[in-house]
Amino acid sequence: MKYMLILKADAATESGAMPTDEDLNAMGHFNDELIASGALLAGEGLHSSSEGARVDFAAGAQSVTDGPFAETKELIAGFWILQVASRDEAISWAKRVPVTDGRIEVRRVYDVADFNQDNEYVQKETEWREQHGESRTA
Repeated sequence: MKYMLILKADAATESGAMPTDEDLNAMGHFNDELIASGALLAGEGLHSSSEGARVDFAAGAQSVTDGPFAETKELIAGFWILQVASRDEAISWAKRVPVTDGRIEVRRVYDVADFNQDNEYVQKETEWREQHGESRTA
């Protein structure tokens, strides 16, 4: 099963300040453990929302709002995608993320097998994965 660990943003991550060497080393050690276990498929940190934008859809129209965004509780600062045996294993990894204060959200990622296998685009996705490997997550 694939799970995404979502590191929620806070005032520190939204400030644009770079992590300290101590923070980088702690996160690097955690990532090394994920790699050694074979669980890590992907993981990245994100720039603050001041460098981003939101695209909203309403009644068939789109609107773009440039960051920064005030509600940090709705933002993410980074993520990991893990291949694990269970939700409990994903939660176990989330508990080990080296943060002092904050929140990690644990969400299961859909697998192509979860969808209607008669759908043309599900079949194309299955074919693509058979040709290129399972690393593709969408």
